[in-house]
Amino acid sequence: MEKLLAILSEIAPDVDAATCETLVTDHLLDSLAILSLVAELEDAYDIRIPAVEIVPANFNSAHAILAMVNRLEEA
Repeated sequence: MEKLLAILSEIAPDVDAATCETLVTDHLLDSLAILSLVAELEDAYDIRIPAVEIVPANFNSAHAILAMVNRLEEA
């Protein structure tokens, strides 16, 4: 989780990503931020995030993002 929170703090420094559950819903992460986040996650975790995974539910909180990353690491 620390690695993920570090990535999120670089992309959205004014957001408390550790506790926020509405990153996309409240427009704290816009489409460009999500694309940057996808690229950073792919590099940091050595995964590929397919387009079908880029949905608000997977990016609304750090926990949701980490769950997606863990699921893709196992695939």
